[in-house]
Amino acid sequence: MTDFSSLPCVAIAGPTASGKTAAALQLAARLAPKLPVEIISVDSALVYRGMDIGTAKPTRDELAQVPHHLIDILDPLEAYSAAEFVNDTNRLIAEIHARGALPVLVGGTMLYFKALIDGIDDMPAADPLVRARLDAQAAEIGWPAMHAELAKVDPATAARLAPGDSQRIQRALEVWHVSGQPLSSFHSRQSTEPAKSAGSPLAANALYSLEPTDRKWLHERIAQRFHAMLRSGFLDEMQQLRARGDLNPDLPSMRCVGYRQAWESMDGTQPMSTLAERGIAATRQLAKRQITWLRSMPQRHVVACDQADAGTLLVDALVARVHASGITA
Repeated sequence: MTDFSSLPCVAIAGPTASGKTAAALQLAARLAPKLPVEIISVDSALVYRGMDIGTAKPTRDELAQVPHHLIDILDPLEAYSAAEFVNDTNRLIAEIHARGALPVLVGGTMLYFKALIDGIDDMPAADPLVRARLDAQAAEIGWPAMHAELAKVDPATAARLAPGDSQRIQRALEVWHVSGQPLSSFHSRQSTEPAKSAGSPLAANALYSLEPTDRKWLHERIAQRFHAMLRSGFLDEMQQLRARGDLNPDLPSMRCVGYRQAWESMDGTQPMSTLAERGIAATRQLAKRQITWLRSMPQRHVVACDQADAGTLLVDALVARVHASGITA
């Protein structure tokens, strides 16, 4: 049986449109057939069924090349937390090891990576009454004003959230109202309590990241991809989701970048003519937040995604890491 104790898994992170999926598939091809690879998605949008085009979900051909996990596991009505991700990933890693394969974590939801590396504190559970009050307040003054309120009580969390990130602003304010403590205080405890991260399957130095040296390169990729999504039928996909009749724009699934902007255009609250512009701008803001998260993980190995053969260079580094660990099939 293959011994994975020295390297339980490796991970490929990076902002949206940086080339993570292609690199993961290239890694799997390089290690096969001696060491099979199975991919665990680290993406809070890919968990949803029926949301394929707007999430840039791997194609059927890509999904068929390598076993993938944590994709299409939920209906868009449902929510998925970082704690659930950690539990599911720990279970999957054990199952993948039992099959003699190497788990490769791939994605851009940095909160999930941080939770897996640092552990999760016991934060207050959701409180429907508090959320209802926050929603009512937001309806009156708007989410940018709610963001300003958050900055007064939890400036550290507010600094990493966009003023329109209603889902996370609401959660941070909810934690404050329920516990009397800022959300950032729970995160900071993770770094001072090593027992929380003991036994984590993902060592920080097994995290490899595709990051641009020139933001303009990434911005161009983001724009190209969003326009490609529109040509591929993103609005048709969105119309099918709305036609269900049970979804609404406050659900975590419909707050995903692109879907939120498309919903606004279809509702008539924003002009359809500005959809591409707004979607691209929101995706750029997402990429900026992802890079900020990554920079808080200093032990990661960075490969410039805007250099020639970036994917190959990343895969070379990962293959060397695997070989250095002594893993043999």
